[in-house]
Amino acid sequence: MTEVVVVTGYEVLAEVYEWLISDAKLPPAEFAASFDDVLNLLPSNAHVLDCSCGTGQLAVGLAGRGMQVVATDASEAMVRRTAELSEEFGASVRAVRANWEELPDHFQDNTFDMVFCVGNSLHHAAGATGRGAALESMSRLLRPGGRLVLTSRTWELVRARGSRLEISDRLVRRNGRDAVVVYRWEIARHWEEEHHIEIAIAQVDATGLVLVRSELLSCWPYRYEELEVELHRVGLQTELSTFDLEAENYMVVASKV
Repeated sequence: MTEVVVVTGYEVLAEVYEWLISDAKLPPAEFAASFDDVLNLLPSNAHVLDCSCGTGQLAVGLAGRGMQVVATDASEAMVRRTAELSEEFGASVRAVRANWEELPDHFQDNTFDMVFCVGNSLHHAAGATGRGAALESMSRLLRPGGRLVLTSRTWELVRARGSRLEISDRLVRRNGRDAVVVYRWEIARHWEEEHHIEIAIAQVDATGLVLVRSELLSCWPYRYEELEVELHRVGLQTELSTFDLEAENYMVVASKV
């Protein structure tokens, strides 16, 4: 027997999001440690914003290092789960529901030493206009000399592979339950058009019952060179980039001029 739940947004996936996080990054301390190179540039009590916090692993890991951490997400369910994880670890994290454009309504300009926008989240901003507005908000909140840390899929690779179905080749175990993760990609004809990703997590319990939680997400891909131009336009200068056309993902660290 299979039960299927389908909605749009991250409200359903928030409940099973840990199946999408790699084993290495599931513990908050390990997630934070994956950014050691950039975190070493900060004082231990730095003010940091994780503005696409998901279920809070990074934010909680940063707070565990003594940093002053704020976590935001457009999904109310993600913010709730971040608050729950913070309580579980005894971490001091302020969790706020806000999308990128709303950030200046919640925080003063020049507030943070570092802003994180990780987990391949920026593609959910609606096209070049939405992406520019998101980056502008993040830049405004950074102090002069502060840094934006952004991770992204290599969309040049994603689009080259076309529309497709990707089924993971192994079970992922979380909370004593196994699941198969499935991605269905709808690649539009042109870069600037709305694309879609449907993510499904099929959990199998001890009785053989399969529960599928699925969401159809909109995304607007971008080329790396476009991102570089957009960062410069909002007053950010790239200090580090791991972009490689052959790699699945990359990181950019850009400082506020």
